[in-house]
Amino acid sequence: MKDRTQTYRLTGSAVRNFESFIWETLCFFIYFYRSKKGSCVEDDDSYAFAILLRVSFAHRVLQDIMPGVCDGTCVANSHCSQPCPPDTQGNMGFFCSQKKWHKITETCRTLNAFNIFETNLYSAQPFGGNTKISEYARMSETITDMLMQKCPKDLSCVLRNIQQSPRIPGNIAVIVQLLHNISTVLLTGVDEAKMQSYSVMANHILNSKSISNWTFIPDRNSSCVLLHSINSFARKLFINKYLIDISDVFIHTLGTTISRDNTGKNFSFAMRINDTSNAITGQVLISRDELRKVPAPSQAISIAFPTLGAILEASLLENVTVNGLVLSVILPKELKRISLIFEKISKSEERRTQCVGWHSLESRWDQQACQIIQENSQQAVCKCRPSKLFTSFSILMSPHILESPILIYITYTGLGISICSLILCLSIEALVWSQVTKTEISYLRHVCIVNIAATLLMADVWFIVASFLSGPVTHHDGCVAATFFVHFFYLSVFFWMLAKALLILYGILIVFHTVPKSVLVAALFSVGYGAPLLIAVVTVAATEPRKGYLRPEACWLNWDMTKALLAFVIPALAIVVVNLITVTLVIVKTQRAAVGSSMFQEVRAIVRISKNIAILTPMLGLTWAFGIATVVDGSNLAIHIVFSVLNAFQGFFILVFGTILDPKIREALKGRVTSAKWISRISENLSTDFSCQPTKGPS
Repeated sequence: MKDRTQTYRLTGSAVRNFESFIWETLCFFIYFYRSKKGSCVEDDDSYAFAILLRVSFAHRVLQDIMPGVCDGTCVANSHCSQPCPPDTQGNMGFFCSQKKWHKITETCRTLNAFNIFETNLYSAQPFGGNTKISEYARMSETITDMLMQKCPKDLSCVLRNIQQSPRIPGNIAVIVQLLHNISTVLLTGVDEAKMQSYSVMANHILNSKSISNWTFIPDRNSSCVLLHSINSFARKLFINKYLIDISDVFIHTLGTTISRDNTGKNFSFAMRINDTSNAITGQVLISRDELRKVPAPSQAISIAFPTLGAILEASLLENVTVNGLVLSVILPKELKRISLIFEKISKSEERRTQCVGWHSLESRWDQQACQIIQENSQQAVCKCRPSKLFTSFSILMSPHILESPILIYITYTGLGISICSLILCLSIEALVWSQVTKTEISYLRHVCIVNIAATLLMADVWFIVASFLSGPVTHHDGCVAATFFVHFFYLSVFFWMLAKALLILYGILIVFHTVPKSVLVAALFSVGYGAPLLIAVVTVAATEPRKGYLRPEACWLNWDMTKALLAFVIPALAIVVVNLITVTLVIVKTQRAAVGSSMFQEVRAIVRISKNIAILTPMLGLTWAFGIATVVDGSNLAIHIVFSVLNAFQGFFILVFGTILDPKIREALKGRVTSAKWISRISENLSTDFSCQPTKGPS
């Protein structure tokens, strides 16, 4: 339907512009023709003015009959509004992007208080064409009042016209508001007949064919309001027999009575996502131990939705994928634990499943309400805690997560070797520090190396801590702390690499002794620790109050909800770009020295260039550039393996290329070893001399 609407809009625009052009051209020729015939000026002006009035009227009529995309030039980031197609009220909002108009909102509707009822007692007086979204509430209140007067027994007098209405955004908004008002007005006395009518109304807008139109409703919370209204209305349902079973295509309600004498309760559902898909199953299980907590016979109601997950995603514009039925439960407050079994819609083994509950106040999926118990390629078993905040549950399919035992093995093996290598690197630096930092240049260089090694060591340690704290329910505060330190120390690694790159550029372009050593050291520490600390603190302060700091599945920065991960990605990639430029300048300078030299000298220059690249690549973090490839092709295991090897072993590469291959460090180590042997030899000689002297006896 969306494609047909888009085609209709474009066609209407072209026809309107063509008709307008014809009328204006005809007006000009008539005016020109009459003036050439020498007619009275007043008559000519009057006649032309009359023609212009007709043209203006015709143009307005064509605009009303055939609305299209916005007139005029599409200026970037501009907005415009157009009236809806014939026989509908409302308007369509457009946004200009990439020199094209894109529809972003639509309030077109056919339903109103005068035509929604089967027996029309009022004259059909349509609402104005530019009714705003806030007027849906007033309109729906009017419809609700009339509904309670006309058919209070079963609410059926609006069903036929609602079912026959097109599922356009304005109609969806009217029905959502109507369902909300009904759930608010009816405080008690909701029987099976009312629930049946309520489900029919909800089923119409839950249809899979309406999902794309939810995107254009101006009120982004409409889908949340619908879910809350259905749960609220079902909570008032009175069950006076053993089982209530109200089944529609896109909403299925089961209700029964429970008591502590029951052996257990099981609500089972099987529903289709659309006309072509197979049925997807879901189960709600209440154990016998939980039922024993119920003091008296009570009601238990469960509602299944096959399309609501996709509607929530489309309406809220969230980058999450619901991979099963959405199951709502209305239970006695004594029941604290239930089991849910979800069949997966997409049966992919490469994506991690998350059991989640819908947070009714914050309007988002929250993993704190559920815990995954068992999972295979076909289904997932969740243990959830229903409450006033969490009534609806489902499973999410984690986006672009590639799980592989090879990657896990490489990561942890590499981190272990990296940590040992960094400890050895820092030990060697401490051992030879006085010998290799005699000049100002070497001092600043080794300050950078030591801090790169130290911050990377701390980052790797906190990464391992964070991996142990990752979990769906527990260790939230510890997870926040671990994520903060991982974020801070990895940023510090990058900023110290940036400091080293700037030091190299400074050495190439500017004479070192022009700036005092103390100023350079202060600048290095400000860049290396000050900037990362500022970014890390601002990130946690801005996102954690909204529970958007962490990912649901791991102790790391959130992406789907708050895009907190950008606080790491943007600085890291920017630093990699600067460091690439630095390496390029070093290569160019090295190559210039070999221009016009002999073949042997050119070969030596190539070897020197290769050595520079090998040393600078791990020291400046250029291996992280492979992370871009993992984003471009997230499903390629080979790219992930290369990225994991290069970065998990980064500490080992720093030890080899930054410390062991440094000739001054090797010379200093050799001197320390020689000195240690000399001291050991002197000690042995002294001990020998003392042992050879005769001992004098007492006189």
